[in-house]
Amino acid sequence: MSSKSKVLALKYRPQVFKDLIGQKVITETLINSLKIKKISNAYLFTGIRGVGKTTIARILAKSLNCKNGFEKICKENLCENCKSITDSNHLDVLEMDAASKTGVDDIRDLIEFSRYGPSIAKFKIFIIDEVHMLSKQAFNALLKTLEEPPEYLKFIFATTEIRKIPITIISRCQRFDLSRIKAEELFDYLKIVSDKENGNITDEALKLIVKMSEGSVRDSLSLLDRAIATKANDSEINLEYAQKIFGYFDRSKLIELIKLIFSGKEQETLKFYRNIYEQGVEPKTFLNDFLEILYYFKNIQFLNSENSNFTLNNAEFNEIKNVSNSLDKKDILLFWQFTIKTLKELDIVSDQNISIEMFLIRLLYLVDNSSINEKNEMKDNIEVKTQTKILGSIENPEEDASNLEVNKNRPINQIKNYFQEENIKKDIKKFNNFEIEIKSFEDLIKICEQKREIQLKYELETNVNLVKFEKNRIEISFNDKIEKNFIKDITKRLFEWTNERWIISLSKEKGNLSIKDNKIKIINKEINEFKATPLYEKIRNSFPDAKLLNIKKNKNKSKDE
Repeated sequence: MSSKSKVLALKYRPQVFKDLIGQKVITETLINSLKIKKISNAYLFTGIRGVGKTTIARILAKSLNCKNGFEKICKENLCENCKSITDSNHLDVLEMDAASKTGVDDIRDLIEFSRYGPSIAKFKIFIIDEVHMLSKQAFNALLKTLEEPPEYLKFIFATTEIRKIPITIISRCQRFDLSRIKAEELFDYLKIVSDKENGNITDEALKLIVKMSEGSVRDSLSLLDRAIATKANDSEINLEYAQKIFGYFDRSKLIELIKLIFSGKEQETLKFYRNIYEQGVEPKTFLNDFLEILYYFKNIQFLNSENSNFTLNNAEFNEIKNVSNSLDKKDILLFWQFTIKTLKELDIVSDQNISIEMFLIRLLYLVDNSSINEKNEMKDNIEVKTQTKILGSIENPEEDASNLEVNKNRPINQIKNYFQEENIKKDIKKFNNFEIEIKSFEDLIKICEQKREIQLKYELETNVNLVKFEKNRIEISFNDKIEKNFIKDITKRLFEWTNERWIISLSKEKGNLSIKDNKIKIINKEINEFKATPLYEKIRNSFPDAKLLNIKKNKNKSKDE
């Protein structure tokens, strides 16, 4: 295969350690060990896909077997050994895919083959890719040979799932963890490759490729290959065109979506999401991107615009920073929990798109938009009220001489005057007290109904046995049917409604019947009384199978009837 017809991932595959990017510490360690001839029996390379595990394994094999020696390893004019290793057909360097050869018999054949020394090279090397796919029996069969191999035999393992490898295998290897390639390094590398391939592609489009590759060199080269292949004539590949090629969803649109949700605009929110869905975005991808944006909204104050993954540009960073100041962080954390929950629910629902729409509607109802508007109105009213009060005391000194005496040396008509701000704070505190008086247990149930706290109302009526009700103190008997967060929730709501601390305590005393049980008791009493009447006997004789479940009194009937 000619170099022109090769895909970029193979064409630009590093052939020596100096060509590797992003793994400086690992390459330096391997080079130093080769220089001082401290070569391990087995090497284990682990990391995500496309960061250089198999590539490093091949370079290491070439470094050990190059006819020119490690110091003068072949790069262009390859020796016989280096060429054979590069083409994966060397007699003494066996490259095996553990995903297709997982059994113990395959490992036995390998061990049997290892008994014979190298034919033409200095070392016999076994490169086993995706080694975690081997069976438990295969790993056990490998243990003894791996610990005490012949001097000419070396093992090089590569895996993306290090946790699936037995610790007995790991302990016999020299382990190297390959990291994701940093965005800046990957961007510079792609720019060099793009120039060599005459790819007329903008920096913003390259940054998109870096972002999509998630630190994988192979993924980034494959995406770049695809972008160059779709280019017509000498037209430039810009960001917009690259997004169409890759079917990429611009996550910055989620910023606008979150703003719509916090504004309580249900119709606009659903319409905005449907436009996103029509672009071909998968629901799971949408939710994962939504989680990422929520992370930025919550933690933007701890981040800087020099983001290492090109995830946010400066405009998006500033937009999130400005919007996040007006959002309640508790709502963002609730959004996070609901998003995680919805991700788990997606596999249950047949139409995932409908599930996402219902998820967005739930978020809309989570945000208390009315309270936000009330707070804004409250603030405006307080400012007007405070200014009127101050001006009124000046214009009518006889009306409030004491206030005039206090304020006579204070500046007037200055919006940010210290004393005016103090008055505003006092008025805000007073205004926040909605003066809701709860004098009885029945008042509390009515308030819960008015405030639409249905769950609290249900618990109060169904599971609460009242022992004592006093000012700012409620005592109830212990009942394991009460919802576990009931006391915490009712205490919080009482403080919000009355601006006073309430104590809810559990008692060993039996307490009164719950409202629901009391109603059932009254109904049963009325039923028993009616059963003692002649009318019931008459009905019973006519309908022997009938059962009396409830009694409903006719309110329109006169007392004499």
